[in-house]
Amino acid sequence: MDLFTLITLLIVVAAGFAYLNTRFLKLPDAIGVMVLSLLFSMLLISLNALLPNTFALVRQTVSQIDFGRVLFDVMLSFLLFAGAFHTDAAQLRVERRSVMLFAFVGVLLSTFFVGTGLYYLIGWLGLELPYTLCLLFGALISPTDPIAVLGILAKFKLPENVKLNIVGESLFNDGVGVVIFATIYRIVENGTDSVSAGEIGLTFLEEAGGGVLFGLALGHALYRLLRSINHYQTEVIVTIAGVMGGYLLAQKLHISGPLAMVVAGLFVGDHAREHAMSRQTEDYIDKFWEIMDSILNAVLFVLIGLELLIIDFQITQWTIYLLVILLVLLSRYLAILIPFTLARRWLDLDSKAPLMLTWGGLRGGLSIAMALSISNAVPHKDLIVTLTYAVVLFSVIGQGLTLERLIRRLYPEE
Repeated sequence: MDLFTLITLLIVVAAGFAYLNTRFLKLPDAIGVMVLSLLFSMLLISLNALLPNTFALVRQTVSQIDFGRVLFDVMLSFLLFAGAFHTDAAQLRVERRSVMLFAFVGVLLSTFFVGTGLYYLIGWLGLELPYTLCLLFGALISPTDPIAVLGILAKFKLPENVKLNIVGESLFNDGVGVVIFATIYRIVENGTDSVSAGEIGLTFLEEAGGGVLFGLALGHALYRLLRSINHYQTEVIVTIAGVMGGYLLAQKLHISGPLAMVVAGLFVGDHAREHAMSRQTEDYIDKFWEIMDSILNAVLFVLIGLELLIIDFQITQWTIYLLVILLVLLSRYLAILIPFTLARRWLDLDSKAPLMLTWGGLRGGLSIAMALSISNAVPHKDLIVTLTYAVVLFSVIGQGLTLERLIRRLYPEE
């Protein structure tokens, strides 16, 4: 199937599911589209005996989509820039201590807790999984997904400082998670002698630090370009070119493209709004990136739902899935609670925040993309992928659908 046909089918399916959700289900956009996509996949699986040719055709079509490459190389730059552009950078600066603490320390702690817990859990169940592979799972499942978080939290009323911590952390911690994942993955493939502590530190500095600096430079360049003209059509094109060209250049420089897009989006959304855009330009750029965000979110969650057709998801292993979901939630809570407790005097958050940050820390396409990027030569890849998929499904549907109820219970005055 050619690329245009594939994109057309995805857009048509996403539009159809978005319409059905808006018209009938009335769930938050990301959840509704994903639920319908999952129902569609399960319907096809159940009809496999009756319509094997149709099922085989759809499954073959879905298998042609390289989920990781589509997300990392095409969609992620637009989604992160759009999310950061619409985030209040001034208020985010107020919460910078807690955001950075949870985005960096929290991901490291969660990776260790999940990996260690999975190692002993698998052993208790009578199975065997190398510790490094358990840590790899911890690295890919620990970062909260900004795409899932931004699409869902926008619909709920939540104290602004808590919402900013959830959104801000999710925007930054994916870059941290990707670096940790890449490092552990190298150890999984080549052994512990392949990476030294110095190399890990240097890699992190190059990826994360380089991404932040590059994002600042890109944001400033876009700001200068937007300030020099007053023609909204051209200014919209400039932001598109900045995102696409900047992300591509970041990849060529081997620095974190996701972090670069977040920083550039925050810079443009803050400085350019105030000093470089007319009201007409701001309105058009806002609407363009809002629509772009909606379209790509719909396509992404359709893809997540359709992945059920090609992932070897064993319902008979529900005990393992349930225990791992509980492990990930507990690890997330501890990874937030420990730094929160130690640094509480410097943080502007109440005692309810760790629970809210835990339940509001949704996983999504990033975790699945990292899991699928593992080489087929790595033993137990199928188990890692199915565990990741189970956690993501519960996170988006289970946590996403109950967020509003939790918010009302924890913050009834809001």
